[in-house]
Amino acid sequence: MAKHEHVRVAVIGSGFGGLGAAVRLRREGITDFVVLERADSVGGTWRDNSYPGCACDVPSHLYSFSFAPNPDWPRTFSGQRHIRAYLEHVTDTFGIRPHLRLGHEVQRMEWDTEALRWEIETGRGTFSADVVVSATGPLSDPRIPDIPGLADFPGKVFHSARWDHDYDLTGKRVAMIGTGASAIQIVPAIQPQVGKLTLFQRTPPWVMRRMDRAITGPERRLHRALPVTGTLRRGLLWGIRELQVGAFTKHPNELGIVEKLAKANIAKSIKDPVLRAKLTPSYRIGCKRILLSSTYYPAVAQPNVDVVASGLREVRGSTVVAADGTETEVDAIVFGTGFHVTDMPIAERVVGAEGRTLAETWKGGMEALRGATAAGFPNFMTVIGPNTGLGNSSMILMIESQLNYMADYLRQLDVLGGRAALAVRPSAVGAWNRKVQARMERTVWKAGGCESWYLDANGRNTTLWPGTTGEFRRETRRVDLSEYEVVRAPRPAKPATAKPATAKPATAKPATAKPATAKPATAKPATAKPAAAKTRGTSRKTEAAQ
Repeated sequence: MAKHEHVRVAVIGSGFGGLGAAVRLRREGITDFVVLERADSVGGTWRDNSYPGCACDVPSHLYSFSFAPNPDWPRTFSGQRHIRAYLEHVTDTFGIRPHLRLGHEVQRMEWDTEALRWEIETGRGTFSADVVVSATGPLSDPRIPDIPGLADFPGKVFHSARWDHDYDLTGKRVAMIGTGASAIQIVPAIQPQVGKLTLFQRTPPWVMRRMDRAITGPERRLHRALPVTGTLRRGLLWGIRELQVGAFTKHPNELGIVEKLAKANIAKSIKDPVLRAKLTPSYRIGCKRILLSSTYYPAVAQPNVDVVASGLREVRGSTVVAADGTETEVDAIVFGTGFHVTDMPIAERVVGAEGRTLAETWKGGMEALRGATAAGFPNFMTVIGPNTGLGNSSMILMIESQLNYMADYLRQLDVLGGRAALAVRPSAVGAWNRKVQARMERTVWKAGGCESWYLDANGRNTTLWPGTTGEFRRETRRVDLSEYEVVRAPRPAKPATAKPATAKPATAKPATAKPATAKPATAKPATAKPAAAKTRGTSRKTEAAQ
């Protein structure tokens, strides 16, 4: 029988967010924590996504922790293999392995309102924690659309995030569904190998050239010998992207120059005017994520690639049918259709103080104060939560800002002392979300004329942050206790006490003797009624934070 383990903090997930949280906890002197991971190794999305050509579209020196610089990145844009190796290195360097609980998929988490802690059920045992940090991330659960006839397809079907490396694509007829960030890397990688590649494209992406190159030996030696040079390199990459933010969030028309460069890239790579028209978007650049590739357009221009400007409608046996009626016989279907971003499955497994799941609470749209805390879920924080994503820079910057907030959150609990929890005020969540959504109206993501995975079912952008990373860091530097209520554990009931009844002794009046015969007097014993015991009820104490 699996034993129960209680910890101060339970971290869910071991990608950049979860490992970053674990490192920060140790740096804060907190060692009473576990990292619950459903897989058999760390890495998060960089473990799960191992498809051909998988790489990052953010420069390597910016896509790494500031507290763990890597002077040995092999390329300016690193591949999946090197990023995953980096995360393994961070795990070992900062002593995280003893805290890992691999193969422990969280099945349910519920807030105990009496004990003021989270009760956690996993596939391999139960845990309880004073605080939960959910770092499952938005790119963890693949989304495959419900396509009629797909279940009866006789060939191979898999998602890009669950690539089947045992299946040989050589000479096969392959349907690639989607043209997002994964697809534009997969297509150039498998195009020379497959017999025929049919690309189903609902909406074309804007694609810019990726200025990737090998980082030279002298550069790496310089960064090892003088770490400050790596810091300066990182700072330059960060500063350039901070200057770009205004065009995305305030002045989308300024992106017109970038759009002209993207059109020139299409014209240079695609000579066929019909294909060029299919690949040219009709929305403002930046509305969807700008993709980086120098090999995508040359690959789709090859004779064994066919671009269908329509989504997949149905599957009939071995035939895939597009929404425009185009039919194609294929041997394999690869879905590059993204993830459950605005409807994260983990939310269905988290039950808060009012008995509602996080998914029910977020039914009208995800929202959390500073992307971290949701109303009704005390001592529960998310890393890469609502409105913390970026459209042009490194998510590691946002993660580190949220870790600052997490650290101060735990400090505040220490200051409060005793059995206490912080419950964010609904009014604070509402005020924050209204401010974020008001700023969102001016952004290219909302006004750029496209539909993207940034938007939820209600058309709201609950994914991205409408500002600079520097601004977000200032907003999350510390916890404002006026935005929270302090919840105290109930005081134990005092035992009831009853005062014993005191019986007064009975007295008998002497009998008066009569002449002749006299009956003796009989004294009746006095009886005392027992005293009623008084008890004092208990009540839950909720303090308004000062």
